[in-house]
Amino acid sequence: MSPEPAAAPPLLQVRDLRLDVTTDDGHRRPILRGIDLSVRAGEALGIVGESGSGKSMTLRCIARLTPPGAHVSGDVLVGGRDVSRLRGKELRRFRQTDVGYVFQDPRAAINPMHTVGDFLLEVARDRGEDEGAARADAVEILTRMGIADPEQRMRQYPFELSGGLLQRVMIASVLMAQPALLLADEPTTALDVTTQSDVLALTDRLRRERGIAMLFVTHDLDLAMAVCKRIAVVYAGQLLEVSDADSLRHRPLHPYTRGLLTSRPPLQTRLQRIPVIPGTPISAADVGPGCPFAGRCPVVLPRCNQEPPPRHVHPGGVVHCHRAEEIAAEHPAHQAGTPLGGKQA
Repeated sequence: MSPEPAAAPPLLQVRDLRLDVTTDDGHRRPILRGIDLSVRAGEALGIVGESGSGKSMTLRCIARLTPPGAHVSGDVLVGGRDVSRLRGKELRRFRQTDVGYVFQDPRAAINPMHTVGDFLLEVARDRGEDEGAARADAVEILTRMGIADPEQRMRQYPFELSGGLLQRVMIASVLMAQPALLLADEPTTALDVTTQSDVLALTDRLRRERGIAMLFVTHDLDLAMAVCKRIAVVYAGQLLEVSDADSLRHRPLHPYTRGLLTSRPPLQTRLQRIPVIPGTPISAADVGPGCPFAGRCPVVLPRCNQEPPPRHVHPGGVVHCHRAEEIAAEHPAHQAGTPLGGKQA
């Protein structure tokens, strides 16, 4: 028997990604504190967490769109290429052809002085492609995005379109470029629920057809689990858990992930009060030597505040938690004196 072919390496590999920014007083403030991710061609990975957890900054580091005064370390490899080494024309080509970026606010990303058509055809012109064929492709994708009268829309300027229409134009422009990697930063924020469902369904189908890898940033855990095969949970600039969507839904291992799942209001029952995770999220700059979630964790142990959480690998993924094995086994905590999920005595 001939040996089975080795699995292809991930399209995107992020290893120990760290980001610090220099403040006005000259101090360096950490934003990301060691992110490890990998995504294969055709796969969708969701990144979830509360505001300020570092989701968007992770995408910006991958695309080399960090703010002035940023200090980035670690490895970001796309298709085996070290992104940190790209310069000039190589970097511009990387952003145009290898990576597509859907921003939260399309009005901040689309030049208001150019028509929608000019924006959609910009990459095709830079590549020297046939403009007629590119225009036909733009009309087709806009139509499939549910935009009526696409020819008229292409003659309009961004200020003439609603936020929802403009976001669909932004997604269409990225799909037209057929990148190897799609970075989607809350891409449906400006869309109503019905349009959101339609746009995501089309985006997901085109992603699968074209074998595009996707990083999908969202606050909506249910949305991430519906769109993505795997989910990464981040908090205070650190990765707490990465798991396949099914395992995360039915058997989350990190207390923070459990808190996010519990905070979702049920569809069938009316609650007097929506459950929340107690406490206030902290920034990466305020993290001590231990687990960043220790100050809000319902099952915290003394060592959680002092020691970095160990990395536990399980069949569904990986989790960084001192009590991961106990949570997985659902045993009472031998040091806390109460079952996991209860309040510590």
